[in-house]
Formats: sequence, C-alpha cells, structure tokens
Amino acid sequence: MTPSPLIVALEDRPRALDIAGFAITVLASSEQTGGYEIFHMSGPEGTGPGPHFHPWDESFLILSGSLACGVGDTETLALPGTLVHVPGGSVHWFKFGKDGGVMMSMTSLGNASKMFTDFDREGSWDNPDRAKLIALAAKHGQVVVPPEAG
Repeated sequence: MTPSPLIVALEDRPRALDIAGFAITVLASSEQTGGYEIFHMSGPEGTGPGPHFHPWDESFLILSGSLACGVGDTETLALPGTLVHVPGGSVHWFKFGKDGGVMMSMTSLGNASKMFTDFDREGSWDNPDRAKLIALAAKHGQVVVPPEAG
C-alpha cells in the first residue's frame, strides 16, 4: 500500500504521550509513512530513558535546551542543531539537560510508536512497576540494560 501525503499542523497534533515524565508526540507512524516514524519529544531536566537498545535506528535533532546522551562508549552534551544518530542494536540513553529540552526524533521499522503508546497507557509513572515496563518494552523488541552492580 502506498502511503498518503501527510501534513500535521500544530493544532492537529495528537495528544502528547507521557513517558516517565517527558512528553512524546507521534507526528507520523509507520502506518502513515510506509516505514519510518517521526516524534516530537520534550522534557524537564533529568528525564529520559536509561541504557537500552532496540532493532530500529533512531536519530535525534536537538531543537532547544540540551540533551546529555550516550551511544555505546561515546557520551556528549548535545546542544540545539546537533544531530545524534543511533544505529539499531546500539546501547544508548539520554537525559534532558539543565532547564529541559526539545527534540525531533526519527526511527526506522515502526515499533517505537506502538511501544510509546503502550507505555503511556500503562501510566503509573509515580511508582512504576519496573519488571512490567521491561516486559512491555521487550514485547516491542526493546531491551533495557540492567544497572551495573556496585
């Protein structure tokens, strides 16, 4: 099936999903594009996922604020205009920096939007059931890297 053209005006954006204290808006799902997905993400300082990996590629373009992030052994503080590309299968993490941040994200393969929707539906981010969320991520092909003992 050939996807239809897609235009998403600011006022037509879907509701932002609440994922562990930061907001993810699905601007284009794989069903709409025929493959890749596009997200608008924003959050206050310190929010963002810990180390994880998944089979899809992911790229971030920082729009405002800052983003502390790591891909494999490389860590950086990404400022506005910075592009970070994460190849599928790479362990990575990010946290919004001082005063928070805003970024656009693009992924391949299409599982991210379904996973984010499931995370939002799960809710209960004040006292999350970590085992349940790890299992939910695994359902979509994402692996959460356990914290190092020590």
